[in-house]
Amino acid sequence: MPESKTQKIKRTKKIIEILSEQYPDAACHLHYKEPFQLLISTILAAQCTDDRVNMVMDELYKKYKSSADFADAKPEVLENELSLINVYRNKTKSVISCSKALVEKHGGEVPKTMDELTSLAGVGRKTANVVLGNCFGIPAIMTDTHLNRVTQRLDLVDTDVPDKIEAELKTIVPDNRQVKFSHIIGEHGRQVCKARKPLCDECAVNKLCPAKEKF
Repeated sequence: MPESKTQKIKRTKKIIEILSEQYPDAACHLHYKEPFQLLISTILAAQCTDDRVNMVMDELYKKYKSSADFADAKPEVLENELSLINVYRNKTKSVISCSKALVEKHGGEVPKTMDELTSLAGVGRKTANVVLGNCFGIPAIMTDTHLNRVTQRLDLVDTDVPDKIEAELKTIVPDNRQVKFSHIIGEHGRQVCKARKPLCDECAVNKLCPAKEKF
């Protein structure tokens, strides 16, 4: 019989309990001290690893200490500074445009709503959710590549479209667990439920996973 919504919610709760014990320190992998730093780094992390972004930005945040500093950056200079990051030319434009909007429309501060964030250059729902969840404690599902892959394998969602994954997960993951859920599922994807070869024999939620027979 197909799994009912009630059964899926119970299974999701158990997965959260198990993986929370497995990854008690799971958190955002991007380094940041201020919301604007996480916003900029998340824009830069598209099609690029978090480690690469951290390597570049840990030094740059010593120079660019506010959104106003990025807004005033010379494109050719910032472009050169971001050259180790994938698609750096387009991302340079997004960073400067986004920073100018923060200064001109939000007093230099990062807004706390989805609509305001997604109106900024380079910011989609995924980036907005990363900022809302990590910086402001607002319920958020962060649909990175690991979460998307793992939740599909666990049969928690019926789609591979990030916005739809977010919407479906919000119906089965409690508001107060969504940020934690995103972190522990992401960590599980990095360490165990890997893209090419998931380590099913080492998986703590193996018994709750319909995909285990496929690998």
